[in-house]
Amino acid sequence: MVIDFGFLRKGAEDFRHLLGRGYPRKNSLELIGNRYSLTKEQRDLLHRGVFSPEDAAARREKVLSIEALEGVALAVDGYNVLITVEAGLCRRPLILADDGLIRDISGLSSGYRVTSITHKAIDLIVERLISSHPKRVVFLFDSPISKSGRLASWVTDRLRASRLAGEAQAVRVPETILMGYPGLVATSDSAIIDGVKAVVDLAAHVIQDRVPEAQLIAL
Repeated sequence: MVIDFGFLRKGAEDFRHLLGRGYPRKNSLELIGNRYSLTKEQRDLLHRGVFSPEDAAARREKVLSIEALEGVALAVDGYNVLITVEAGLCRRPLILADDGLIRDISGLSSGYRVTSITHKAIDLIVERLISSHPKRVVFLFDSPISKSGRLASWVTDRLRASRLAGEAQAVRVPETILMGYPGLVATSDSAIIDGVKAVVDLAAHVIQDRVPEAQLIAL
């Protein structure tokens, strides 16, 4: 389900206009937020969903279809993908961004906690991977986040049960591995996308195919 917040469109247009002319992102967002009296959640929507036309176009060129996974090695930005799918299942707002990627706006990464919905999200992600036939999959979770090792163990067990080659690891800085990974990367993290040759928006495919209850906002 796509929700169109008309009252945010003008703010998004103005923010996009400023970014396209090289104005600093942080200052521009503050200016637009104050001008339209936007709430924190509304500002988060703009921050995660609106980019300069140049940046949006450059990232769109890097996003491959899910069919690109067949027969290749894939590294998954674990918390990025998992939290996005969980947000869809819990009906937390998701933004369909200018660059074509779907992002969670909750900012839960550092305070993430496993909940009853976590295993369902993992199952949906793994099921989508099974149908995509990658050669090998590695999930990378941030070890500083509480219980990342246990979560990695659960995902590894799920991969083995599904006969998918691969594993999950808890590592201190997943971004370093992801940016140097020789295969494809699954993420919607802008900094990682800007640093790699190609990505797959795995969370988006899971949500669009298997989470019809997701609250998806388009600006």
